[in-house]
Amino acid sequence: MTDAEAITGSVGGDDRIRLFCGLQPSDETVACLAAWQAEHLPPGAGRIVPPEHLHVTLAFLGHRPAAEAAAIAAELRAAAGAAGPVDLRPLRYRETRSVGMVVFRDVDGAATALAEDVQARLERLGVYRREARRWLPHVTVVRFRTPAGLRLAVANTCSIDDVRAALYRSLLGPSTEGNTGARYEVLETAALGGR
Repeated sequence: MTDAEAITGSVGGDDRIRLFCGLQPSDETVACLAAWQAEHLPPGAGRIVPPEHLHVTLAFLGHRPAAEAAAIAAELRAAAGAAGPVDLRPLRYRETRSVGMVVFRDVDGAATALAEDVQARLERLGVYRREARRWLPHVTVVRFRTPAGLRLAVANTCSIDDVRAALYRSLLGPSTEGNTGARYEVLETAALGGR
């Protein structure tokens, strides 16, 4: 039994859980990004995303019936198995209204191809609708109510090239100091290219 199937069994099939598919960076990359956060994000800039929550989102599904988790995980595994190696290099720091992120350059397009494959499979499954904007490989590093207006250099050592595809469950909670307001559980992982 996979973790996604276990979730389906532990909550009612009609219960809704918040899901997204992403890339789970290696421990080395997470440590590099966490060190960059500690060095560059000033106290009070916002709620720092904890190391265990750093990821690259491939597709955000939102609240879905728990009974769909196993089928979503199966499609993610299939897309991961068909994917080539990923090589993402830090490009710049960027802020939106609510988050600060490190944006990555997809060196050979493999991460973009994987994101598009995952999104197409989930769309065919009827659990996802693609966004109009193009997929942007990034890691959210800080969350805030008002943009901090930071202009930060990014560490060129924090490349992402050793990853697993993962199905995450997002559990929402209160946003407090030291708490991002959401906690992520990995329900399923899959190696890229069948490795």
